Amino acid sequence: MSVVVLGATGHLGRLTVEHLLEREVEPASIVAAGRAVERLSDLAERGVRVERVDHGDPTSVRRVLEAGDRVLLVSGAEPDRVAQHRTVIDAAAEAGVAQLVYTSGPYADRSSLLLMADHRATEEHLAAADVPTTVLRNAWYVENYTGQVRTYREHGMVGSAGDGRVSVALRSEYAEAAAEVLTTDGHEGATYELGGEAVTLPEIAAAISDVLGEQITYADVPVAQLREILAGAGMPAPMDEVFADVDRGIAAGELRVPGDDLATLLGRPATPMHEAVAIALR
Repeated sequence: MSVVVLGATGHLGRLTVEHLLEREVEPASIVAAGRAVERLSDLAERGVRVERVDHGDPTSVRRVLEAGDRVLLVSGAEPDRVAQHRTVIDAAAEAGVAQLVYTSGPYADRSSLLLMADHRATEEHLAAADVPTTVLRNAWYVENYTGQVRTYREHGMVGSAGDGRVSVALRSEYAEAAAEVLTTDGHEGATYELGGEAVTLPEIAAAISDVLGEQITYADVPVAQLREILAGAGMPAPMDEVFADVDRGIAAGELRVPGDDLATLLGRPATPMHEAVAIALR
């Protein structure tokens, strides 16, 4: 039996592999799979099995899956990601894996966010598949904001979320939760709504300002204007609409996760936002 991480070349997948190793999972029983395997050479040196996999190619996926495996499917970012997710799900069912874990988004089954449509379609395919599943509905990463500090310094932080709150945690904490689910029993059929402290965008801007020791201003604009700003900065359609719509969702409370699923899986509360910002900006 192996623990297979599909999407290990991305940030979340890579961090999940690191948490598996920290849990003393035998390196040889971990499969880190993705397209750009050259990014995983250091994991291979540590004994992890590294495999090149194309989620759009059923043969490629099926080659790394065996009966009894526990598998993490990190949601993709490609335009055809639903088709790719379905390919992986079908391959997992055919292989007879013991568990297929999927990283989704908050309230994907009922969210009005454009970004959640692909997650909803994937979850529907999961529900119909003959494979034991666990769904991790991850809320927002703190790094979604701290990763834009260069832009904030030049233009300030601009959004359309008003006083709406978004649940945030460190990407590493979502990865740690995934490692927990992959290495412990009792998660079959579960759907976890994962999120940390619920904060406003002005509060995030204030925390970044405090950590950097310089003023990062926040300006709230209408959603249509935010879309124009994103398009003007080079974001292609329809992603400009999708990401502007995220702030509409925050304003409507659709990215606020009030439960304690993340804390339960971590065995502790998620890192408070201000501290998480400081960690992310180190």
